[in-house]
Amino acid sequence: MSKPEATLPSGTVTFLFTDIEGSTRLLAELGDDYADVLAAHRRALRAAFTRHGGVEVGTEGDSFFIAFESASEAVAAAREGQANLADERVRVRMGLHTGQPLITDEGYVGMDVHRAARIASVAHGGQVIFSEQTRSQTGDELTITDLGLHRLKDLGQPEHLYQLGDERFPPLRSLNATNLPAQPNALIGRERELADIAALLSDGVRLLTLSGPGGTGKTRLALQAAAELVDEFKDGVFWVPLAAVTDPLVVVSSIEQTLGAKVPLADHVDEKRILLLLDNLEQVVEAGPALVDLLERCPNLHLLVTSRVLLRVSAEREYEVPVLPDDEAVALFKERATVAEPRETVVEICRRLDGLPLAIELAAARTRVLSPEALLERLDQRLPLLTGGARDAPERQRTLRATIEWSYDLLNDDERKLFDRLAVFAGSFTTEAAEEVCGADLDTLQALVEHSLLRRWASGRLGMLETIHEFAVERFEQRDDRDVLRRRHAECLLRTLEAANLSVEAIQAERPNRYDLAAPEIDNVRAVLDWALRSRETELGLRIAIALEQFWVSSLPFEGARWFEQLLQTADNLPPSLRAPALRAYGGSVYIVGEFERGTSLYEQSLAEYRSLGDEPGTGHLLFRIAYEEFRRGEHVEARALVEESLQVQRRLGIRADTAQVLTLLADMAMVEGDREKALDLYRQSAKMARQSGFIWWLQSALLSVVELSMELGDLAGASNALYESLQLGRQTVDRQGSVYALAVSAGLAAKKGDLYHAGLCWGAVEAEESRGRIGQWETGPDREKYWLLVRATPGPELELGLAEGRNLSLDEAIERALASLPSGMIPT
Repeated sequence: MSKPEATLPSGTVTFLFTDIEGSTRLLAELGDDYADVLAAHRRALRAAFTRHGGVEVGTEGDSFFIAFESASEAVAAAREGQANLADERVRVRMGLHTGQPLITDEGYVGMDVHRAARIASVAHGGQVIFSEQTRSQTGDELTITDLGLHRLKDLGQPEHLYQLGDERFPPLRSLNATNLPAQPNALIGRERELADIAALLSDGVRLLTLSGPGGTGKTRLALQAAAELVDEFKDGVFWVPLAAVTDPLVVVSSIEQTLGAKVPLADHVDEKRILLLLDNLEQVVEAGPALVDLLERCPNLHLLVTSRVLLRVSAEREYEVPVLPDDEAVALFKERATVAEPRETVVEICRRLDGLPLAIELAAARTRVLSPEALLERLDQRLPLLTGGARDAPERQRTLRATIEWSYDLLNDDERKLFDRLAVFAGSFTTEAAEEVCGADLDTLQALVEHSLLRRWASGRLGMLETIHEFAVERFEQRDDRDVLRRRHAECLLRTLEAANLSVEAIQAERPNRYDLAAPEIDNVRAVLDWALRSRETELGLRIAIALEQFWVSSLPFEGARWFEQLLQTADNLPPSLRAPALRAYGGSVYIVGEFERGTSLYEQSLAEYRSLGDEPGTGHLLFRIAYEEFRRGEHVEARALVEESLQVQRRLGIRADTAQVLTLLADMAMVEGDREKALDLYRQSAKMARQSGFIWWLQSALLSVVELSMELGDLAGASNALYESLQLGRQTVDRQGSVYALAVSAGLAAKKGDLYHAGLCWGAVEAEESRGRIGQWETGPDREKYWLLVRATPGPELELGLAEGRNLSLDEAIERALASLPSGMIPT
């Protein structure tokens, strides 16, 4: 356990790490007596460390982590500690390193801690070794053995190590028995990947291919993984660089040369336990069968391969190297950059670069002349910007374009043609869309995946990293058939979105709402609508936008309003049958964000178009929307007349989804009249009819009304039931404003129950979402103030704790926490 910051030595500090050699074996030998032996060992070492001023930073199992203000005292403590260990069965290895670490609330951080631990890990039981930095801080009176330069598992520069005393020990467990190249910088992150690779190679996988596009850091990760496995391969770990090899027949001879084989390779390796790192195999994957033959003849040989292209042999196991997560990407940028603040800007830079280590390093190098803010502004054109890598890097890794071109040049003609065509998609796409729009076949798609130019996301959809997509777009723009492909893309997208059933007409027809079909296509929607505007394909663009009508309202109302505005401004002579739903959908996006007057004006224009068409379903629907605004403005007589007219249409035509909406407005009117029991019954009828019609967005809203009124009537159990289902539905509809409102209601319900922690947590999450950008009606409506007052009515430490925690949650995380706080086994209302 870490000590408080005030007790830790600061400035120049010497770290001492210890652990028992062969502790697992010793435990098996001693059985129950091991605990006593371990306790005696701890007492002996603590006595020595305390005598010389050591501060115990942490313990884990049989190990110690001690900090000293004086290097001389640290060495003396290590010597005395070894002398105190009277039980010869306990052999302890010790390592020391001196540096100037950073102290945080969590304790010491930085490379000095890591280096000290690495030094200890290569020692033997009974041995004390230390770094050049520690040696320079000690006196000449010590008996010291110079152990020379050793490369440790962090693959940084070699460390000059020394041993205390002149006792003879086996060679250190360092990386000297391998040809792995030293690296100028420590690897940032990748702990999970290193653990995965080690586990696979230890669990019987003998041919493991690290795949991924250029720039993902396959080579750097493989070198680190190989270094970590040196102790597992007693006959050696060897790096075989193959980037310059173009003849598959030369691969085996390159391995022979690396190993210094004087006989055929299989005879040289024989039963030796060896790990070969075959680096950059993509241009000679035809050597795969020869490598499989080698594995069959050498039972203890393991191959770790880096390649942008899979070998496609039976023995192969693929490990797709992921891009860096945000935290590791930011850490890499900061490590390589001249300027690395503000953090929010750096996070966005790393995301725009897909978390590709090469791209991040090239971008970080640009901070010598550009601030992070200026760099971010230029990232719309990544490829021209990201040049000028290290001069000692291979030419194809000195610019991002070069590393992508290297992969592109490995494709055959059919694969290049499809790669170029697939640039018509944005974000991701389905296999079926690729077949329909680009004439793709499964074999060629699979080849692009195996060349790491195309990825299959966890959702099952296909897509390119944006850096690769930018390169593909350059190729696409040179194609003669680009306009044909864009139109095919738009028409294919329209069919997909119409199948999502999110227009008013689809909802009225009670076709199932498929938000799951719409949400993944939003990047394609943006690309197609942008093309429609530039090409004046207004009618096609409007049909696509209308097909997403309910999605805009629930998820992206501000964006939806902008698209409708631009499309309608460029439209000439639209047929009324298209203009009517376009105005209605535009009005819905505008109204939901609180622009009531403008939204109602659009509703009225839409109503006029529907009346001219004699379209009863469209007319009845718009009458309800305008009635709702009249009621909001306090014009209750006019609202009543309009809603009754709307209800007659809905009942005559049997449109249950619209009837559900009308019933909610009638319930609101009953509330104004003071009849809360009638209002609750109407809200429940609305929820029931919305459920029957499959209109899940309105069901979610009607249930929230049931929750609020049940709370007022003191039925907290009924409120909890309805809230549970409403929160679950909100996850389906991706309704940001509805989810914020539901969290506010959750906070109010928790407050009424006396659960101040969850009340604070839900309200803190509301505040966090407000800080991320404007929501809509929520900010200006009366409900925000109402629930804020309810939550704050009983202040206290539990409330403040919940608020603080909630402010660090995402919207999805907060919904999960709110659901978990409700009683389990709820029966939906």
